[in-house]
Amino acid sequence: MIRFDERMPRERARGLSPVVLAFVGDAAYSLYVRAALVFGTDHKTGMLQKLASERVSAHGQARLLQRAETLFTEEERAIFLRGRNAKKPTRSKHASVAEYNASTGLEAVIGFLYLVGDYARIAELLGGTGAEEMP
Repeated sequence: MIRFDERMPRERARGLSPVVLAFVGDAAYSLYVRAALVFGTDHKTGMLQKLASERVSAHGQARLLQRAETLFTEEERAIFLRGRNAKKPTRSKHASVAEYNASTGLEAVIGFLYLVGDYARIAELLGGTGAEEMP
């Protein structure tokens, strides 16, 4: 069993499939968004769910990417491109192919950073911790 804060060596994380990184990144981003909303607002669960869904959607992530992508390191850019260009087992029902591919790339970067334990970098890319700062 792993600890919640266990870290993976960068080399091992870099070697994972970009779709696997995106799988982890999707969950990490969702948790980040939910926590930011709870810390930053006093909404009831119905509104929290609506706001979280808007941000976690492929469309919402594609908007976030416009800002975050300018901050990527070379390593993060390479991971993003692998995720964006990867063959995916599913298709989005509510987003364009371009938005879905971009969101998968962003999720791959977040998943990589989460697995290596670089939580501060995730917060930097996502714009801090306040719900009011979130796209």
